[in-house]
Amino acid sequence: MTADDVRESATALADRALGLPELAHARTVAAYVSVGSEPGTPALLDALRARGVRVLLPALLPDNDLDWGVYTGGESLARVRHGGGRLTLLEPSGERLGPDAVTGADVVLLPGLAVDGRGMRLGRGGGSYDRVLARLERAGAHPALVVLLYGTEVVERVPEEPHDRPVHAVVTPSGVRRFG
Repeated sequence: MTADDVRESATALADRALGLPELAHARTVAAYVSVGSEPGTPALLDALRARGVRVLLPALLPDNDLDWGVYTGGESLARVRHGGGRLTLLEPSGERLGPDAVTGADVVLLPGLAVDGRGMRLGRGGGSYDRVLARLERAGAHPALVVLLYGTEVVERVPEEPHDRPVHAVVTPSGVRRFG
């Protein structure tokens, strides 16, 4: 994809996501800052904030679990290197709220490599979001689980392990697909 394609996709993705009823009524959304070739999230994060939504962003811990901080705009993000400098992420620079902060979210926006027709999400393999989903389950929290992807990343089937949980919807620049 060209830089223009990536920008246009990010704008379309934000527009589609902002049209979700779950996001229209959300007070707190746990999200993430896109990296590399992931569908862009900055426009979506800013639009949610402009609506008065409390946006929580993850900070990767040494054990691959996630802590959370509040997003207050692009200036509140810091570049943080992980894994001996192999991975650089934009993370919230303010106060850390703890790994359980995600349990208060009305919607959790999840990254992924693919989602299949059953709503099963394929992650990057670090287990960070598997821990988030398990934490939500243990807490009895039931936020809407939404994955942000490109249309080509919605596939027939992804590998599944016993701990995997389906998501409620996938948003792509061209539309929304809901599951079960």
